[in-house]
Formats: sequence, structure tokens, C-alpha cells
Amino acid sequence: MEPTFDMPLDEAMMTQRAIRRLKTDPVDDALVLRIIELALRAPTGSNAQNWEFIVVKDPAVKAKLAKMNRSAWNIYGGIGRRIAERQGDDTMKRILKAVQWQADHLEETPVIVVACLRTVIPWFPPIAAASAYGSIFPSVQNLLLAARAAGLGAALITLPLWSKMRAQRALGLPFSISPCAVIPLGWPKGKYGPTTRRPVGDVVSLDRYKNRAYQSAAG
Repeated sequence: MEPTFDMPLDEAMMTQRAIRRLKTDPVDDALVLRIIELALRAPTGSNAQNWEFIVVKDPAVKAKLAKMNRSAWNIYGGIGRRIAERQGDDTMKRILKAVQWQADHLEETPVIVVACLRTVIPWFPPIAAASAYGSIFPSVQNLLLAARAAGLGAALITLPLWSKMRAQRALGLPFSISPCAVIPLGWPKGKYGPTTRRPVGDVVSLDRYKNRAYQSAAG
């Protein structure tokens, strides 16, 4: 069946989750381009539209990204596992297991999309970096929602970008283009949501922090 994008928005949002275990089955180029086209409808700072998307299908390039991802994950994942073991956090253990699977199989992903900005992201002041990323992450969320509506699995990851220069070399990017997010795309091995989240009243404050005025109203 041809994928469509007629899923209600609230259903896509309520069932969207990070899908890390992906099949190796190919994803049609037309579908990938349609998803990116929808990503481009997101707002961007000053309407600059300074996005660049690299669609990675070359096994050699995927292998480089996978190697960088594993190098970072060997550190980050080891810390996460020790914390999860110490706290007896079974939920975190399941998440870490899924991330480990993705790290072990990233080069087998049929398509990896790298979202970039045509700018050098400043380190200082901190708000400058936040402003720059604010021009790319709305489009990444559009991409994730479009992937969900089409039945594709996806997840936003950044571990392959811990060394910006190595990632730029792997992707043939000049210094003036900054890679910001990596989105593996493929047909999911597992199931979608619904996802479990904290009640809205527990995370919303009115006028000042910790004034949980909406807890009773949210039920």
C-alpha cells in the first residue's frame, strides 16, 4: 500500500516515539523527499530557510557515521548503564538496550538524514547557539511527524556529531555548514505508541515555577 499522510495530527503526536530498531528494507526516494518537503514547511528564524538536508545511502558514508556514533556511545552508554544499574531503573535499561541495538546496526539503516544549517553555530553567548538551533529543530520535528504518518520509524540522534569536524569530513560539508541532527529512517521492527508521559498538570506552572495551578483541572 502506498504510504499516505492523512493521519490526524493528534494521532501522529500521541503515537510518535523514537523507533530505533529498523528493518533493512529500502525506503523509496520519493517518500524520503516528500517527508523532507514537509519538513521544509516549518518556521525558521527571520524566514532564512537556511536548511540543508543530506540523504545518506552510500554504505561507506553510513559506516563512518556509525563508527562515530559507536565511539560516543561507548562512553555515554557505559555511564548510562552504571546509573541504571545503581538505581534499578528497568525502563532506562530497556531504552539503553534499544540504543545499543541502534548503535550496533546503524550502518544497516536504509536511509540516514542529516539536518544541517548553512551557518557556523556560535558558542557564545549561549542564546546565540539556541537561536541557531531554533531554526532547524522545528523542521526536524516536522520530519519526524511526517515519518510517523507515513508508517516509517525514526529517531533524532546526535551522537554521530560529537566531533563536528569528523562529521563534516564524512559528509563532504564545508566549515560553513553545521550538521545539527541525524535521523535514521526505515520501516520499524516494533510498534508505535501510545507513549506514556507525565500528566500535563505536573509540568505546567502558572506565572511562577512550581505554582501547579492546573493539576486538578488536568485531572
